[in-house]
Amino acid sequence: MSTLKVTVEQLTVHEHPHADALELAQVGLYRAVVAKGAYATGDFALYIPEQAVLPADLIAELGLTGRLSGSGADRVKAVRLRGELSQGLVCRPRALAGVDLARAAEEGTDFAERLGITKWVPPIPTSMSGDVEAAPDLLPWVDVENIQRYPDLFEPGEQVVLTEKLHGTACLLTYLAAEDRVLVSSKGFGSKSLALTEDDRNLYWRAVRGHRVAEAAAKLAARLGATRVGIFAEVYGAGVQDLAYGTDARTSGPGYAVFDVSAEIDGQVRWLDAAELLSDGALPLVPRLYEGPYDLDTVLELATGRETVSGRQAHLREGVVIRPAAERYSPVVGGRAIAKAVSPAYLTRKGGTEFE
Repeated sequence: MSTLKVTVEQLTVHEHPHADALELAQVGLYRAVVAKGAYATGDFALYIPEQAVLPADLIAELGLTGRLSGSGADRVKAVRLRGELSQGLVCRPRALAGVDLARAAEEGTDFAERLGITKWVPPIPTSMSGDVEAAPDLLPWVDVENIQRYPDLFEPGEQVVLTEKLHGTACLLTYLAAEDRVLVSSKGFGSKSLALTEDDRNLYWRAVRGHRVAEAAAKLAARLGATRVGIFAEVYGAGVQDLAYGTDARTSGPGYAVFDVSAEIDGQVRWLDAAELLSDGALPLVPRLYEGPYDLDTVLELATGRETVSGRQAHLREGVVIRPAAERYSPVVGGRAIAKAVSPAYLTRKGGTEFE
């Protein structure tokens, strides 16, 4: 999941092809539907991204009462308006009156706290929850930003790898070599340095046991001379999310696909190539869709279509994850160079679940 930042952005305004009274305000590669004439190209305005939860007074001020998503009708979600995908909100709330918008945009000021905007936290079903314990040695996962918000994260022609993004729930496993034991957690609990107590009923523990992940992690630690190994995977199937990839987690056991590996070697945590490390088939991997020079059109094209996990194209694809062929730091996001691109069909599907 990406981080929540509510920032001022400079807009590029486009004509709405299907509505005379509407236009499209572009932020990065996102486009939000706005009233015609409200903004012009070069203007500055606040951009509120998807998954933001707005306070009631701001919703009323923007004229959006009863029009947002979620049980409280307070969450920003991608929608299609007159046939065009609208992602996020573009506005100039009264609370920003007197603010130098151009300067705020240049400085990257985050207005979320000032406006009472928070990040939506998906619910945790019983099967994904459980008793937890402090786990300071757990290797954490990172927030993955959307390439549409940060289109300059990769250089044109840079060698990259695109893997399929699966709609499941992230499972974090850390193997501690000195103690020969594992810590298992979810993305939500892991962000708080908490691990799930071992439990036969817990989805993550069932996946880890069913796919013998602890054994694979121990072998990796010995091979790499690592004190800790982190294996990050998507757990999926019917009973987990609405997209099941031909697997029923309730009967045949949850599906499991590794998307990343990290290891602490000589006191330094490094991100490693999961496909290279697990080429022996010890653990299933997320599908690798493309290796080659970075091209945004290729990324956006591969983010759509049908899933490849089941081998039967059972349903739509969630999207793709983009990594450089050689792991590197990105000054654009101030951290690891990694991003995602999400299918518009996935964002606007009906009856979708979004559990943590």
